[in-house]
Amino acid sequence: MVHDVSGPGVLKVFERLREQGIPVDRQDHFVPSADKISAENIVKLSNFTREYGIEKHFRYGMGQYGICHTLSHEEALVLPGQVYVGGDSHTNTTGALGAFACGLGHTDVAYVLLNGRIWFKVPETLYFQINGRLPDHVMAKDLILRIIGEIGTDGGAYRAMQFGGSGVENMSVEGRLTLTNMTTEAGAKNGIIEPDQKVYDYLDGRGAASYTPVHGDGDAEYARVYEYEAEELEPVVAEPFSPANISVVREAPSTPLDKAYIGSCTGAKMEDLEAAARVLKGKTVKIRTEVLPAAISIYKRAADSGLLKIFLDAGAVVGPPTCGACCGAHMGVLAKGEVCISTTNRNFPGRMGHVESRTYLASPQVTAASAVTGRITDPRDLD
Repeated sequence: MVHDVSGPGVLKVFERLREQGIPVDRQDHFVPSADKISAENIVKLSNFTREYGIEKHFRYGMGQYGICHTLSHEEALVLPGQVYVGGDSHTNTTGALGAFACGLGHTDVAYVLLNGRIWFKVPETLYFQINGRLPDHVMAKDLILRIIGEIGTDGGAYRAMQFGGSGVENMSVEGRLTLTNMTTEAGAKNGIIEPDQKVYDYLDGRGAASYTPVHGDGDAEYARVYEYEAEELEPVVAEPFSPANISVVREAPSTPLDKAYIGSCTGAKMEDLEAAARVLKGKTVKIRTEVLPAAISIYKRAADSGLLKIFLDAGAVVGPPTCGACCGAHMGVLAKGEVCISTTNRNFPGRMGHVESRTYLASPQVTAASAVTGRITDPRDLD
């Protein structure tokens, strides 16, 4: 997988190889285009797909499109048992379907396109045993933030993070995707969950054909096992400037907010939008609030089910599927001194705009509740 940010870098590698006489006859962020450079990048990738006969090209404005990490599961492009690599760090997301999924750099992606092979050191595995069922006010985002808060942003360095237990079995596929998505923020090589009937039904509904699931051995050994009781978890936020800097929402600073952002591959799946809409229904936001569904298929379902009307009636802005402000690209970037609460995955300095802005990471429920009050708010405390 390559997108409009990593793709041009891969094409530069191809150009250098051509100049060296090496044959290269094999082979979302900024949509709509934010400037001339991003427009040119989209044109470059379009030309690239034509030159090499690439059929899986999800071009903005041409039917289905959206964030690459969402399309990978929404379109069943990645299946259980497969090895999937992409030119973006959050390629880990699709490991929730039982695939080995991880991000690579430009040169490595170019090598894969040319050769269909890549070298990996098999990572050790950290196993996260989740017991029970998440309470209604707690989402997968709260769980993964809690985990990152415990092991740190380098706790999974060149390791696989595997999730299992009754808590994961009780979780939806989209909730699981949130867990594997943010293994990147723990430095993991990949995140993975063994596929089950929920995954098979999810893929069947998206037209997936044959695939070969892979399951762990009964006597598998892990570098370390972590255990969590789902019922004991609370809504949390990650304070600036690290996904590991977590605090329970009810203990978080009562900082006035300027903006709430509901979007990204982490926090704009259909389940995420439904959770935010349940909080916002019949209420009015006090701060700038933007909702960007992660793919056109999700956008359409949100429209058909009335979710978009709930967001608009609450005073939110609904935008097209794009990474947008998650990576400080466009469509809602932060100004100097602004404070945002967001369903995205990173809150480093300058991640969502000005280097002197601040971002708190939270679940869709907490983000929506905070949009209503203008301060970080536990959804249970909303009047």
